[in-house]
Amino acid sequence: MKVVLFCGGLGMRLREYSESIPKPMVPIGYRPILWHVMKYYAHFGHKDFVLCLGHAADVVKKYFLTYEEGISNDFVLSEGGKRLDLLNTDISDWRITFADTGLTSNIGQRLKAVQKYLEGEEMFLANYSDGLTDLPLPDQLDQFIKEGKVGSFVCVKPRLSYHIVTLNGRDDIEKIQDMNQTNIRINGGFFIFKKDIFHYIGQGEELVREPFQRLIKEKQLIGYKYDGFWASMDTFKDKQALDEMYSHGDAPWEVWKPRSERKDFFS
Repeated sequence: MKVVLFCGGLGMRLREYSESIPKPMVPIGYRPILWHVMKYYAHFGHKDFVLCLGHAADVVKKYFLTYEEGISNDFVLSEGGKRLDLLNTDISDWRITFADTGLTSNIGQRLKAVQKYLEGEEMFLANYSDGLTDLPLPDQLDQFIKEGKVGSFVCVKPRLSYHIVTLNGRDDIEKIQDMNQTNIRINGGFFIFKKDIFHYIGQGEELVREPFQRLIKEKQLIGYKYDGFWASMDTFKDKQALDEMYSHGDAPWEVWKPRSERKDFFS
C-alpha cells in the first residue's frame, strides 16, 4: 500500500532550530524525523512512498540521492577502506516518488497534486511528516476495512498540561478540568483513505476543513482512538524532548527494533 507524506510546509515554529533545514529534515539522532516516519511504515510492510514536496524540496532530494547506509547500519570495512560490506540496510527495498506540490499549497492541494501517482490504488496511507507513534498500524487498518468508510485518522489525547475552562453567559467560571481528565482528542494524523477521498476535495480546499466536513455529514469518516505513545515535533521544545528520549534509548516509535531493545512507554 502506498504512503503519502506531506513534506512541504514551512515549519515556522521550528525556525529557531534552523532556517535552512525544512521541518521534515530536522534530525532525531542520526536521521531526520521524516526517515523515522518512513521507517515506521516500512516496518509494517508499506515501503512505496510518495513525498509531497514544497519548501526546500532540494534538501530532501539531496539527502536521499546521497543516502549513506553506513550511518545507521552495521558494516565491514576492508581493503584499506576501498570495500564496504553492509551487514543490514534501511532503504534498499524502498520506492520513493519525489513530487513537487507547490511552495505554498495546503495539505488538501498537496494530496490532489499526487493523485496521478496513486492510480490503481483502492486505498492508501497518508500522514504528516512530523508525528511519531508506536501505534499498531494493522489494527487501525483492520478497523478501517471492517467499517468500510472513506477515511480514518488516529485520535489521540493532547500531551499538553493546560486546563479546560467552562464559562457561563456572564463569564462566571463554571468548571475547570485538567485536559487529560476530559474526553478531548486531537487529530494525530496517520490517515487511511479510499481513492474516493478525491471526490470530496475541491479546488484550494484544506483537507481537514471542507472535505472532512463533507465526509462527516455522510458518515464516511471514522476515528481510531489510541492512548499509547504519540508525539509531534511542532516546536524546538518538542525536538529537545524527542532527542532526550532517543539519547536515553527510550524511543517507543522505533517499532522496527526488537522489544528487548526498547523501553516500555508505560513502564
